[in-house]
Amino acid sequence: MYSVYRSSVFSIASNASRRVYHSSVRSLKASVNGGAKKPPPPPNATEKATADAVKTAEASSSSFAKENPFVFQLGVATCKTSAADLLAQMVAEKKSLNEVDWKRNFIFVVFGFAYLGAFQYWLMVNKFRQWFPTMDRFAKLSFADKLKDKAGILDAAKMVVFDVTVHLPVIYFPTYYTVKEFVGGETWNPLDWAKDGTTKYINNAKDDLSAMIKLWGPSDCIQFVLPMHVRLPFRHLVSFFWTAYVSFTRGSFDKSADQPKEVEGN
Repeated sequence: MYSVYRSSVFSIASNASRRVYHSSVRSLKASVNGGAKKPPPPPNATEKATADAVKTAEASSSSFAKENPFVFQLGVATCKTSAADLLAQMVAEKKSLNEVDWKRNFIFVVFGFAYLGAFQYWLMVNKFRQWFPTMDRFAKLSFADKLKDKAGILDAAKMVVFDVTVHLPVIYFPTYYTVKEFVGGETWNPLDWAKDGTTKYINNAKDDLSAMIKLWGPSDCIQFVLPMHVRLPFRHLVSFFWTAYVSFTRGSFDKSADQPKEVEGN
């Protein structure tokens, strides 16, 4: 009986010693390694609310652009043209904010809203779908499949030719010069706006069309093979720099703006 009791006591003591030893080893390792890693604290209410608000805003803006493409493009085109003119005035012409010609900037607000936002969307989305029936299908293909699609390539080439030989020289530039006369002219007769604007366009046509071909020829070759949801944003990006060029060379109301103006790099 005594031997059994002694054996039990020895076993309990041995197990206790083993547990103490392992606990000590774990504590030593933790102290050597800089302490046990603690799980990151949960975000507080403010951080969580901010993150949720950002996600909601991103989802809302993406959803709005997808569900209201016309209104979205209208806003982008208007803001873009105004910003491009401000860039030309404040960076290229080195004007301070107090020296900015806001009447000139209003030309680009009107032109961006009415032409680049409204008319150009109608032309390049609605009408192009009718005139070039492979446009949507071709836009969805991979680049490798596009190279095999002869009908899609032909329609894309037609869109490039139409843009640089009809849209820009016959519609875009006359409209811009007419809008400029509407904002800065001395008459309220629309026929005078069109007549004076067309006269100034003819005087500047050589330089304007040369610059247009250099920029829009290559960029159209890229634009009209892009997916549809990327196509207009890409055009707006290129158009931002083009509008800055037009603002710098043709934006002023003084008489020198009616004559060809040399620009570095062109």
